[in-house]
Amino acid sequence: MLVDADLGSANLHTCLGIDPPRRSLSDFIERRVHRIEDIVTPTGVPNLGLVSGAMDGLDAANPNHSQKMRLLHHIEAMDVDHVIVDVGAGTHLNVLDFFLVCDHGILVLVPEPTAVENVYRFVKAAFWRRVRNVVSVCGFEDLLREVMAEDRFKSPVEIVGALAALDPEAGQVLARQLGLFRPRLVVNQARTPQDAEIGVSVVAAWRKFFGLEMDYLGHIQHDEEMWRKARARRPSLLQGPDPGTPAARSFARIADRLAELDAAHASEEAP
Repeated sequence: MLVDADLGSANLHTCLGIDPPRRSLSDFIERRVHRIEDIVTPTGVPNLGLVSGAMDGLDAANPNHSQKMRLLHHIEAMDVDHVIVDVGAGTHLNVLDFFLVCDHGILVLVPEPTAVENVYRFVKAAFWRRVRNVVSVCGFEDLLREVMAEDRFKSPVEIVGALAALDPEAGQVLARQLGLFRPRLVVNQARTPQDAEIGVSVVAAWRKFFGLEMDYLGHIQHDEEMWRKARARRPSLLQGPDPGTPAARSFARIADRLAELDAAHASEEAP
């Protein structure tokens, strides 16, 4: 199932070459339908459905907390093998919450300085959103506020250490969250070997300055055929592409890398 969670700017239906769906998340958020399954649109691709994003109404594009929690709950409860959630850009709280609810948060950047800056801002915002959610649920707000008031810590790891000195249980909880927060990164439209290496540099900088882990899944090589298919509203990899084309090889490598990381992390967590 594809879920277009770019509320207000939904366009996955265009990428799939289908007309705007008759029903969308607007209907679910505004309770014109009661089950998210009632707004699933066939895509023409076997075993693939689409939940289109909110395309009208300011309220639907900016759901309140209870509407968002209801939506997230229904997405998690869908009886499907996999749900792929496409979130919008920026660091709006709705975007961060959709990103954080997923098992695998994958960031995509093009090899440009502005895109790299945006990735750092987004990951920092997503991490602190997760921390604040955890301390709110566990009742550690006062402790975190006390530690943050000192304004002398350079990384999340240092903050967790200071928190653990005040309350070992709180420190242990947040340390566990540090380990669980592990976004993945893809570099898109890489034209040179240097472009592909940007992902390695971003991961290294994130680890150095923030003490947190990030997995680099790989790069998608620039392919002239990709934009031609996008302009024609045809999914590139569903049009029988030559397996030897740059984009096809890139997607295959990224899929393999994601499977390898899942297997490795599963073995680490096993007793």
